[in-house]
Amino acid sequence: MSETRENRLKRLSMRSMRRGIKEMDIILSRYAELRLDTFDDTMLDRYDALLSENDQDLYQWVSGQKTPPEPLQDLISDISSVAFQQ
Repeated sequence: MSETRENRLKRLSMRSMRRGIKEMDIILSRYAELRLDTFDDTMLDRYDALLSENDQDLYQWVSGQKTPPEPLQDLISDISSVAFQQ
């Protein structure tokens, strides 16, 4: 039995909140709150894969300390724009 969209959104939202470091909890939970409902299945797949990345790497990519891998650049850029908007 496949996962319903509602359950998938809840799971991804929870994984966004329960990270290894507090900074990524804050950044990704805010991002999930603002964006997940608007994502199609392909974007949800990409975001799900991103959540498997190491928090230290994610933080360095999102904060601009390091360049993210090519397949993640657009998604990381969007997360950064949400995380650091004034």
